[in-house]
Parts: sequence; structure tokens; C-alpha cells
Amino acid sequence: MIVGVIDEGILATHEDLQGQIWVNPFEPVDGIDNDGNGFVDDNLGWDFYNNDRTTYDDVGDNHGTHVAGTIGAKGNNGIGVAGVSWGVKMIPIKFLQNSGSTANAIKSFDYLTDLKTRHGLNIVASNNSWGGGGFSQTLKDAITRCEQANILTVCAAGNNGRNTDTQPFYPSCYDNVSIISVASITNTGARSSFSNYGAVTVDIGAPGSGIWSTVPGTGNTSAYASYNGTSMASPHMTGVLALLAATEPGLNGLRLKDRLLRRGTPTTTLAGITMTGNRANGFIR
Repeated sequence: MIVGVIDEGILATHEDLQGQIWVNPFEPVDGIDNDGNGFVDDNLGWDFYNNDRTTYDDVGDNHGTHVAGTIGAKGNNGIGVAGVSWGVKMIPIKFLQNSGSTANAIKSFDYLTDLKTRHGLNIVASNNSWGGGGFSQTLKDAITRCEQANILTVCAAGNNGRNTDTQPFYPSCYDNVSIISVASITNTGARSSFSNYGAVTVDIGAPGSGIWSTVPGTGNTSAYASYNGTSMASPHMTGVLALLAATEPGLNGLRLKDRLLRRGTPTTTLAGITMTGNRANGFIR
């Protein structure tokens, strides 16, 4: 299973992420755009912020690396942490470096859509642990293009502690049926105080408080840290999607989303403030 991580960059050499990062089989590093997608030597995804092939930079790409570890850090290796889906491959798609633009977010979604439609890659979803700004029809349209390619869009619900039914947070609040908006819960199952919520605009909850995962250490060494945020909840859901897609290969797109939401665990603290009233359940039956 393959998922796109639209975020900051990812330290692919991290001890818990080696082998978990997707390598483009159609693009050897030879200075030529072999797969004809307009990006030269994009063997490890693409950096739209700097418009180059280097999807990790020494400028604090810790957020993207942390998200990646939650989705798919190696398990059973005796070190660090274990991601939700150990067999997943993650495509680093960098468009953030402290900040990011809507234009580059659109390019990021279209990059995934092109990979799937042109090469038939089994790209299940993208993880989007970011948001802010106003409504953008062009960004919504890019998500629709992913939707048409059966790529789901998992989004952080936002960290404003507000009801997004009345105060939308984008991209999680676009009405695309392929979007899965994820709130944050604590280790007791309660909604994290910072997490946005909404009976219509937020689908489900997942752990987002005190989440340990992979980060770059000094000199690009391997380190670990605990972060809080719906940014940490969203990759839990992306990992569960990858697990579901691996165990039930006949499911994709909206059928996969439906299965994911229906199999969640009912949680009293999420009832009435999320669409399902459930928290993520990664148990594979």
C-alpha cells in the first residue's frame, strides 16, 4: 500500500523509516525526466516548496518526519516506535517549510493523481496534517481530481478548539466525499482541548495528545519526540486506511472510507461532536 505525505519533508534515513519510504520505480537518478511527469529525478517524491527533488532539508523538517513515523515506522525492530501500518510505503511530498502556499498544495495533490492515473500505483490516500486560510475552489478541485482517481484525503481537523460546522477549517471542511476529517483525543478517549470538532464537518477521532514518533536529531541523526495536535491524529487514521486496504484489497476509494468509519469504536465523548461519534479502530478482523 502507498500513501502520500503532503507536509514538510521526511528524513528517509531515520533508523525507523528506512525502507518505509517509496522509491519511484519509473525515475532513475540520471538527470532526465524519465517518467515524463515534468519533474527530473523525483525518485523520492518532490519538494514543491523549493521546487527540487530533495524532499528533506536541514531546516527543521521535523513535522513531516513525525507524521511519517506515526503512519508507518518499522515495528518489531527493537528500537524507537512502531507506526500503525508497518508494510506501507510513503511518498514524501513537501510543500511546507514553516509556511506553504495554496498553489503548491494544489501541485502536491496533482502529483499524486498523476502517479496513480499514469502508472496505476496503489495509492490509497494522502495525509494532510495542515490547514488554514479561506475557501479555495482551485484547491477543492485538486482534491476532487484525487477523488476521481480513488485517492482518499485524510485531514487534520485543526487545533483551534472550535466548532467547524459554524467556523470552517480548510481543507478538512471541504464537502468532498473523499475527505476524512480527524479530531484529536487523549489517552482516556476525551477530545483534546485544542481539537476542532463538528457533528457535520469532523468524521472521527484518533490519538493526538502526547504522541511519540520519529524526528530528525542533530546532524540528521535519528531521534524521537512527543507532539500534540490533530496533525498527530490524522496519520493514525491514514495508517489504519493502509491496513484496511492491505487486508481487503477489493476495497478502494469511498468503499474504503465507509468501512473505516463504520468499524470505529463508539466513544461517548465524541458523540454529537463528530459525524460518527467513533474513534479509530485499527483491529483487523
